[in-house]
Amino acid sequence: MAQVVLTNELANQFAGGEAKLEVAAQNVRQLIRALEERYPGMGPELEAGMAVAIDGEIFADPFLEPIGPDSEVYFLPRIGGG
Repeated sequence: MAQVVLTNELANQFAGGEAKLEVAAQNVRQLIRALEERYPGMGPELEAGMAVAIDGEIFADPFLEPIGPDSEVYFLPRIGGG
């Protein structure tokens, strides 16, 4: 299962402070669905305001990016700019 790391804010708001989770998913969309099932309300928050890093590579539009069974997935706040 992939190791998922949440921001402290998400961990405290949805996961009882647990920032590191193990989740089985083949892509980011499945991962977000699994997290939403486990922690209702988290899915929309992840979809709206987070970038995703998979094994050290950051994706701003990650929904179909593959996740391996040994992947590390980090949810990061999106940074706006211009």
